[in-house]
Amino acid sequence: MQSFHRIRYCMFEPVAERMRAAAEEGEGSPIFRAKEVLRPSYLPDRLPHREEHITRLTRVLADAVRMGSPVNIVLSGAMGTGKTSTVKHVTRDLETRAHVVYINSEIFDTPYRVVAYLARKFNKRVPMIGWPAELLYAELKSAIDAEVRHVIVIVDEFEMLVHNGDETFAYLLRLNRELKQAQVSFICLADDLSFSKFQNSKARSAASWKGLRFLPYTTDELKDILYDRVELAFVADALEESVIPLCAALANSGLGDAGYALELLRVSGEIAEQSGGKLVRADHVRYASEHIAQSREAERITALPVQQKLVLSAVLSLGRDRRSSRFSSGEVYNRYCELCTHMGLNVLTQRRFSDFIAELDALELLTAEVVSRGRYGRSKVISLRIPAEFLQPVLFGDAQLRALSFVEERTTVAV
Repeated sequence: MQSFHRIRYCMFEPVAERMRAAAEEGEGSPIFRAKEVLRPSYLPDRLPHREEHITRLTRVLADAVRMGSPVNIVLSGAMGTGKTSTVKHVTRDLETRAHVVYINSEIFDTPYRVVAYLARKFNKRVPMIGWPAELLYAELKSAIDAEVRHVIVIVDEFEMLVHNGDETFAYLLRLNRELKQAQVSFICLADDLSFSKFQNSKARSAASWKGLRFLPYTTDELKDILYDRVELAFVADALEESVIPLCAALANSGLGDAGYALELLRVSGEIAEQSGGKLVRADHVRYASEHIAQSREAERITALPVQQKLVLSAVLSLGRDRRSSRFSSGEVYNRYCELCTHMGLNVLTQRRFSDFIAELDALELLTAEVVSRGRYGRSKVISLRIPAEFLQPVLFGDAQLRALSFVEERTTVAV
């Protein structure tokens, strides 16, 4: 299941500045002392249960910088296992001796944009589109090689770059063969599935690599991480005793995701605060878990292409009209065509429509079930897997689909 990835930056604020900003955010709250401590952007001074990873990564990078010998490292593991925090923690201490550049490949998601962004970080005025690849690469090489230095490039969401620009990343890895003064080390962060695909990519064969694996946190480790933040984040005695164990247990059921555990604790506090209370209770945690799940589901739907949203809208519209929940693929396709005509969009072929149905089924947003009709053969029956009352406001939040809300209203009145 995909989730919305927040934009993360490579700049590391001093601890004092982070804490001042955090204190201002929690000022006057009966529950929070510094809510920022629980956000993904906060980088703590201590990372419980990642001390060995920090030591190993620090040793490898420090040796590379000291000896002028570039190194390439892949940090692999599931989301929320501490990869980003670990690499930021280590490189923060190396910034006086190396030039650190952070790239989120979900944002810079094409080969051209990645190279252009790198060139801009070295003060080259290159456009984000339009230049020939050879000229762009030449500018990047001359910019990096302008002085004696060690450059550390952190590539987050690494799988996006490998999948979308394998040739480009392989070129970047070969930069060191052409540089005369500078050296470039790469630290790439990838989930386990993408790392296995990387093993067979051109980027893998273009250079030698070191690997560092991050296993999911256990429930006890997640409790340690949360307890480590509580004193900074909350006022004294603001949490019921069962809150931290429950947050850790729920997060561990989601593959040991520390980011989720921290988000769950923060949202629980916000819910308690909004209800006018001064104590975060277990029922706030359970409500927060449901709220986060719905928010992530809404984000998944919002990120869909408009044509897939129209397919969902067609099923939703039929349900409103016919007071039913199951429809043949032909009925859904006909309603989809009507909605496309209403919006002035091109109607996809039935074959492409069937592909969308299969994709939405795989995303667990609807069910496409093949049923037997006896001598009339077999047909596909389509139904929503999420509540219509949840889906409708999410779909109509899209500016392109908002006009459909008026169609729904007129249909309801007619019925």
